[in-house]
Amino acid sequence: MSGSTQGIGYAVAEALLAEGASVVVNGRSEHGVATAVRRLEDAVPGAAVSGIAADFADAAQVRRLLASLGEVDVLVNNVGVFDVRPFEEIPDDEWQRYFDVNVMSGVRLSRHALPGMLARGWGRVVFVSSESGVSVPADMTHYGTTKAALLGLANGLAKLTRGTDVTVNTVLGGPTYSDGVARAVEHVARAQGVPVDEAKGAIAAANRTSLVQRFLEPAEIAPLVAYLASPVSSATNGAALRADGGTLTTTL
Repeated sequence: MSGSTQGIGYAVAEALLAEGASVVVNGRSEHGVATAVRRLEDAVPGAAVSGIAADFADAAQVRRLLASLGEVDVLVNNVGVFDVRPFEEIPDDEWQRYFDVNVMSGVRLSRHALPGMLARGWGRVVFVSSESGVSVPADMTHYGTTKAALLGLANGLAKLTRGTDVTVNTVLGGPTYSDGVARAVEHVARAQGVPVDEAKGAIAAANRTSLVQRFLEPAEIAPLVAYLASPVSSATNGAALRADGGTLTTTL
């Protein structure tokens, strides 16, 4: 699974290992991957976990990753980058980087794994998108646009699975206190001269549509991904399931 050395990806890896799956984690650096593997081995004794370092912004590194992968029964497309930035200040190269990492990662991994799943007649592809792909934030248009693209990609791929036990689904996560978000909150707290918990609470409270009125934890997203990765989710295909804390205001 891509982008799995921290945050939601790490929590999903731990959940899948706890269910007995063999997991290959991914991160940008060898050190980060090795650290995550050791942590997962400590968290889940006897876990069958390994890792491959690759930066999805670098096509050559992605090619090396794909060449080292064997058969994949479950693919979790999780890797993603984000930041808060005014639309008019986002240059073309930044838009391109967002599409390379957030969208083309899923394209390239799915193109590698899906044919084998279809040939064997069983498999699971899960995209970790965001509520921002449905309600695109004005100050994160590049991020929200790429997450919307994942919804379209998953929808199209699901149509290729007709008549098989392969499924392709998407999880719409809500605002989650991942490592990247934690660093951003710490930056805001320092800039405002307030405690981190105060800044964290104020930012969460500013999301007026959220029903939980707090940041989600990665471990609250992971069980839904684990369900979609499992055999018991066989009747769920081509779907976008929400773990958004009630942030989206639609019923579907």
